[in-house]
Amino acid sequence: MKQKTRAFLKWAGGKYSLVEEIAKRLPEADTLIEPFVGAGSVFLNTDFKHYILNDINADLINLYNELKNEPDEFISDARKLFVDLNNQSDAYYQYRVQFNACQDAYERAILFLYLNRHGYNGLCRYNLKGIFNVPFGKYKKPYFPEKELYFFAEKAQKATFTCKSYSDVFKDMPDSSVVYCDPPYVPLSKTASFTSYAKGGFGLDDQAQLANLAEQSAFKLNTPVLISNHDTVWTRKIYAQASLDMIQVKRTISPKGGSRNKVDELMALYCK
Repeated sequence: MKQKTRAFLKWAGGKYSLVEEIAKRLPEADTLIEPFVGAGSVFLNTDFKHYILNDINADLINLYNELKNEPDEFISDARKLFVDLNNQSDAYYQYRVQFNACQDAYERAILFLYLNRHGYNGLCRYNLKGIFNVPFGKYKKPYFPEKELYFFAEKAQKATFTCKSYSDVFKDMPDSSVVYCDPPYVPLSKTASFTSYAKGGFGLDDQAQLANLAEQSAFKLNTPVLISNHDTVWTRKIYAQASLDMIQVKRTISPKGGSRNKVDELMALYCK
């Protein structure tokens, strides 16, 4: 693979370290569909003619569309927030209040990028009322990802961004497509159940429903689906109709840097 491209967002569960493993398992097709695009590492490091990139997080998709449509203006305006004066808790919390009250799509997208790079540990979290509530991150000098933003904006010209449920994505897929699913992972323990980065969460029923949709897509519609998830007894059970590979992955987000152990992940490929 040529030199890898990083996403411009910090993102819990991002797939930058796994893109080679994912890319080599994706069957050939004209269009890559991602129902859970997240920060877009797979999109950025694959080469399909077209992409359909979806996420239930409306702020994320709004940011991608604003950047796609007005890259020069967007990057110029966003850069203005990345100054020392704004890397303080008071400024961060003022901008967070402004973001939560904001109705303007362009302004909200710029604030979302600021909050992402200045907030704690790359988290994107909302309360039950939909209020973004990630605390200040206390970084020495948050990085302004200009190069990464321009790369994303250029490649985004090949992409259609949508904000709908994963099940709706499966209802309308063009011919010659392949689907990569990166759902919120099944928790490895009862204390590790942080899967809700958008209102509503993603429970075990959703995990099983996604597996059912993948089966129907691959075996009835002839559209292959690759899903990544934690390797557990339960995921092996719901992915029983798929071809399974296990790989070991370093955790990318942990409050204690020294405790980033390797965990087993499953790659479940549904393909005729």
